[in-house]
Amino acid sequence: MDIENRDRSAYRLEEQIGFKLRLANQKHLEVFARMMPDVTPTQFAVLAKLLDEDTISQNQLGRLVGMDAATTKGVVDRLRAKGFVRRTKSTSDMRRLDISLTPEGHAFAAQAVRTATEISQATAANLTRREVERLLDLLDKL
Repeated sequence: MDIENRDRSAYRLEEQIGFKLRLANQKHLEVFARMMPDVTPTQFAVLAKLLDEDTISQNQLGRLVGMDAATTKGVVDRLRAKGFVRRTKSTSDMRRLDISLTPEGHAFAAQAVRTATEISQATAANLTRREVERLLDLLDKL
């Protein structure tokens, strides 16, 4: 076997972490879309974080859920159109926009968090509790 063929045979796509993560993410997104069709995972992340934070600046919200400023603005705009969040000028810094849940958004987010727990369980249905804990620990290391 020449070097070119040996190098090609050493790399197996199915054994690569990125490939496996993408497949796992696809499975999770399928479960999420089936069980929570009214919002996307990024919209849910914003709603869940707002349940914890009450009112928060749009920039800080984006940082807490791992989104850049442009993506955060788009997600907030879509959630505003659904009537789930409101955006107001900060009273302490007029350059800052504060984001909070509307009463409808609060009710939706509270139910969505319960559904998200079921989504996580469905995604990890083939794993033991210990395996789930280990997987979460390993993902934190990445």
